[in-house]
Amino acid sequence: MTHELKTWPEAFRDIKLGSKKHEIRKADRNFNVGDTLHLREWDPFKTEYTGETVDVTVTYITREGLWGLPADICVMSVSLGLE
Repeated sequence: MTHELKTWPEAFRDIKLGSKKHEIRKADRNFNVGDTLHLREWDPFKTEYTGETVDVTVTYITREGLWGLPADICVMSVSLGLE
């Protein structure tokens, strides 16, 4: 399954460079290992998308409520698919 997500510039840049290998998100979707996150860069000052995108694959999920995470937050390990 593919999830389209809004991503702010700093986090987007680091994901695209490969230095950020996780996403912290509200657990408001049925995220699963193997899913694709279609990240769209969002400019919060212009309140619009920049047109830049990147796709990553979910490789691991720490589910909401575990290890001290709030009940509505999950952490997903992601890969650009280049590794």
